[in-house]
Amino acid sequence: MYDRIDRAILDHLQRHGRTANVDLAEAVRLSPSSCLRRTKALEEDGVLTGYRAELDRERLGLGLTVFVSLKVEHSRTTAMVVEEALKKIEHVVACHVVSGDADFFLELAVPDLRTFEKVLTDQILVIGPVRDARSTISIRTVVDRGPLPLASWASPA
Repeated sequence: MYDRIDRAILDHLQRHGRTANVDLAEAVRLSPSSCLRRTKALEEDGVLTGYRAELDRERLGLGLTVFVSLKVEHSRTTAMVVEEALKKIEHVVACHVVSGDADFFLELAVPDLRTFEKVLTDQILVIGPVRDARSTISIRTVVDRGPLPLASWASPA
């Protein structure tokens, strides 16, 4: 379904999101019209889900990253309640449903510990089904949102 040219398009867009179609086409050795057609097909298939700028958290005053693991009451309804509540908290930049000791694993971007405490106590711990929260403060980020390893991607048949 997807071939090496599709991978090349996706790889280039991951690394250079602001690339004009004409430059993308040149980079993957296609005509601009063929490149645009393939890019649109990748968008329609849901493989290419969007474009966004990467921002410097520190320069924006959000230099503290905190990971929070949550335990919640177990049922599909309560999980949905927690998910919807977490989506509304602007400082939650990532949320994963996980297995193991926790049920949810969150990444928060906040300016400082005082803000983290406020978000935790006023927005996270008040979510009804939440039973426990454990937090870990990031000292330094080594790798952040790098391109996905497309060489090992097995496209659907």
